Amino acid sequence: MLKEEKLDVFLDAFLDGKKPAQETDLDFWDEKSEPEKNDFWEAQDVLTAPKHKGKLSKRTIASMFLILILIPVTIWIGITLFDDRKYFVISLAIAVYCMLPFFLIFEGRKPQARELLTIAVLVAIAVAGRAAFFMVPSFKPVVAVTIISAVCFGAESGFLVGALSMLSSNMLFGQGPWTPWQMFAAGIIGFLAGILFQKGWLKARKISLCIYGFLATVFIYGGIMNPASLVMTSYAITKRNLLAIYMSGLPVDLVHASATVIFLWIASKPMIEKLERIKVKYGMIEED
Repeated sequence: MLKEEKLDVFLDAFLDGKKPAQETDLDFWDEKSEPEKNDFWEAQDVLTAPKHKGKLSKRTIASMFLILILIPVTIWIGITLFDDRKYFVISLAIAVYCMLPFFLIFEGRKPQARELLTIAVLVAIAVAGRAAFFMVPSFKPVVAVTIISAVCFGAESGFLVGALSMLSSNMLFGQGPWTPWQMFAAGIIGFLAGILFQKGWLKARKISLCIYGFLATVFIYGGIMNPASLVMTSYAITKRNLLAIYMSGLPVDLVHASATVIFLWIASKPMIEKLERIKVKYGMIEED
């Protein structure tokens, strides 16, 4: 029964001095117009949803080959054949690899300038954010921007933003043997976020994105960069050395993960809303 109807029934019973009917609800003023969401997860705003939930395109599957096989092999070639001295060439090769899946999105049609510009702006935001917090070690927004990019524009774009952000920002922080590893680590976080979101396993809610960002930063980014430190310093890769490097790198990883959570909590909603509005208005990077 509507609130106005309940009010009429109550007033009739009250003014006529008659006993109200059994079904008359005298507590109509305590009812809320919308039912409360008791579940914590349901109470979170869904910022966006995948267009074809659960379906991975052929180009995404092809991208897995480039990202999970070809890029690690390229890094291994740089370590073994070039003694880790040709890191800039390896970094550029990885940049080319991560752009190929992105351009496959367009499937023969010419990419519009606004589509490329949006990806470039996201990379610029990540680079500027990393530079802005240079005084705080490991407190960077790069992973947060990468995850947001993947949620809005897909796994391939997420990998591209993550990898190119590391390559570009290292122009300020210094290139080195760590650059290919950083590109791969940040890129794989974005690629995995895009896949999980498309499959429906990662919801576009602030709390879900923050949990994924924290775990991905600690276990994926830290899980790649810590053993990479052993490779770059030419220490033997043993269980003892791996345990030592992980223990020493854990505080750094926790700071990095905390920064990712903070930036996702603050920026995910406004950024995703703006990017979704742009994507819908201009029909950008739509999948069939």
